[in-house]
Amino acid sequence: MDTENTKNPVSSMTDADLLRQYRQGQEWAFRELVNRYKDSLYAFLRRFVSQQDLVEDVFQETFLQLYTSQDSFDVDRPLRPWLFTIAANKAKDALRKMQRQSSMSMGTLADAGDVSIDEVVNILTSYETTPDDEVSRDETARRVREIIADMPENLRGILILAYFEQFSYKHMSEILSIPIGTVKSRLHTAVVHFMKKWKAANRGTDNYGVS
Repeated sequence: MDTENTKNPVSSMTDADLLRQYRQGQEWAFRELVNRYKDSLYAFLRRFVSQQDLVEDVFQETFLQLYTSQDSFDVDRPLRPWLFTIAANKAKDALRKMQRQSSMSMGTLADAGDVSIDEVVNILTSYETTPDDEVSRDETARRVREIIADMPENLRGILILAYFEQFSYKHMSEILSIPIGTVKSRLHTAVVHFMKKWKAANRGTDNYGVS
């Protein structure tokens, strides 16, 4: 059988193509868009919100807004930043309703005093790159999640967008509705905040938070 002929042509369509199809009433196009972004969006919300019930609610509401925006959405506008903008705004609204206090080029942040960007990256990736030591990896992951979850909302959000989702300054500016200069300064603050909390939580342990 010719494998070229068995490929799904839908997978080669751009987001804009799918949005145009959806505007014409093709529900399969919407389902394909959901399939493309559901995993990354869900992972983003889990880091941003932490509470599982809120994650589920915001996840559904985000795609519902896409579903109901078929007539107004600009198909020439990149979809991914738009989705994350909606998700971030809805996540912040959900956190406020629950009355929970939430209080790219990373190299440009190298002027963060005694904070090493490489050190931050090593911490955030260590639990993903040490499969030979499951206990160490799980403990590091737990501590990273706790510190990020306890960060003020504005710092937590920008750290997740910059590191985990790897958005550019421009896209982070659009998602958060703040100037690029504010993105840079806030990300700097977030990195410093994370490192201070990490060092305080791991006094007496090795570089990856394991005694």
